[in-house]
Amino acid sequence: MTDLVPVKRALISLSDKSGLDRLADGLSKLGVELVSTGGTAAKLRELGHPVRDISDLTGFPEMMDGRVKTLHPKVHGGLLGVRDNPEHAAAMEEHQIAAIDLVVVNLYPFEATVARGASRDEIIENIDIGGPSMVRSSAKNHAFVAIVTDTADYEELLGELDRNGGATSLAFRKRLAAKAYALTAAYDSMISQWFAFGDQGERFPQVWTRASKLLMPLRYGENPHQRAALYEPIGPHATGIAQAQQVQGKELSYNNLNDANAALELVAEFRDGPPTIVIVKHANPCGVASGDSLLDAWNAALACDSVSAFGGIVAADRPLDGPTAEAITQIFTEVVVAPGADEEAKAIFAKKKNLRLLLTDGLPDPKRGGQTLAIIAGGVLVQDRDNGSISREELKVVTKRQPTEDELRDCLFAWTVAKHVKSNAIVYAKNGSTAGIGAGQMNRRDSARIAAAKAKEAAETYGWSEPRTVGSAVASDAFFPFADGLLAAVEAGATAVIQPGGSIRDDDVIAAADEAGLAMVFTGMRHFRH
Repeated sequence: MTDLVPVKRALISLSDKSGLDRLADGLSKLGVELVSTGGTAAKLRELGHPVRDISDLTGFPEMMDGRVKTLHPKVHGGLLGVRDNPEHAAAMEEHQIAAIDLVVVNLYPFEATVARGASRDEIIENIDIGGPSMVRSSAKNHAFVAIVTDTADYEELLGELDRNGGATSLAFRKRLAAKAYALTAAYDSMISQWFAFGDQGERFPQVWTRASKLLMPLRYGENPHQRAALYEPIGPHATGIAQAQQVQGKELSYNNLNDANAALELVAEFRDGPPTIVIVKHANPCGVASGDSLLDAWNAALACDSVSAFGGIVAADRPLDGPTAEAITQIFTEVVVAPGADEEAKAIFAKKKNLRLLLTDGLPDPKRGGQTLAIIAGGVLVQDRDNGSISREELKVVTKRQPTEDELRDCLFAWTVAKHVKSNAIVYAKNGSTAGIGAGQMNRRDSARIAAAKAKEAAETYGWSEPRTVGSAVASDAFFPFADGLLAAVEAGATAVIQPGGSIRDDDVIAAADEAGLAMVFTGMRHFRH
């Protein structure tokens, strides 16, 4: 296989023409003949560069509104011909097919066309055919052809030509070919997703391809012996932790990002509400509170479980201020996430050099659609995002006693938090703040008891006369299969319960609630999170 291949002829066909002047100038100085298509050829002439029209090369005019211009044997023969194969060389000579040594292509802006809500006809017209065909032909024949698909690679290309006397090396062409096939795969992925989801309204297509691009490698995964990286989906997607600006702090780890995402998703549930703080540890919230100010919310959230908050992740639903930043820095915190931060807050955080500050410039929509993935042995589990929510009007009171307005507010607050707690989840809440959180247990009774024990410990730590579970509302992410979990909440002092209902023993649980004088509401919706 040939190493250095001189570049004598380049085919340039661009949708994005940024950097074209610099590229054409560098190629022209090396004596490279430029061949180009309609709009790109016109731009080259406007910039003062000599260029040969593709129609001159093929002997056919561009036709059908530009749909047919490069789909021609004299183009693809020039790209695919194996030059050290005598039969290929003879065919090229017989049919007067000139070799093309360099192709510079970027594709029609399909993604941007869909994103701006264009009509179906316009979207179809922005499915590039000739471009991907040239990219694939060039990449396949990378032994002789260099294929450049990214404007960011122009300078590297010119540097490569300069170092090698106007030639490209095999190693360089291999790298370009790999990048080229990744581009066409991602491009076709976006098109197939649009046809399936946007055009045909399918939920689970027969074949589902998703493309992503590397944002950054990570130090390691959940454990040091595991390698890891952060990718961003190619195509329409929500913005969040992956797009956040890291203002300061150490390099982010896999666990940092996973926990920060859990905190952001939960705090986003309150984006239209009062100032709210979420504290997360190991992907579970350990304290959540709303208040008149972020500082009030921080103090209430921290008091829920100050032991677990050490080394945790903090998220806020609005830009951080100085007093809140000062309070947060009083304990060891790994990551702080917020839509923004004022200069005073940034200056305070800057004193903690290892603390990572992530600014997201907004919060994701908790009701957005989309799907989530989980990799299992031999397959991929796909499901809709859990974007379910319950309004006060949808609650069904099932006990003799009606909940008070305060109890209803705390029920809905606890229910919102429970949605983001690993199952089995029990959340006590009082006055817009979590009082105790029990997560990830094998039975619901133990979760209720653990949450109550944390509330009791908090009361001892802060010198309160009683735990905040007394007079609280308690949320269960799924139904109580037996009354024992409910009775554990009664022992903790809860006066109101919110749960999905649907157990074959609902009548027993309701009877236990009535006997204890509780108010209980059913949501009819479960929020398992494994």
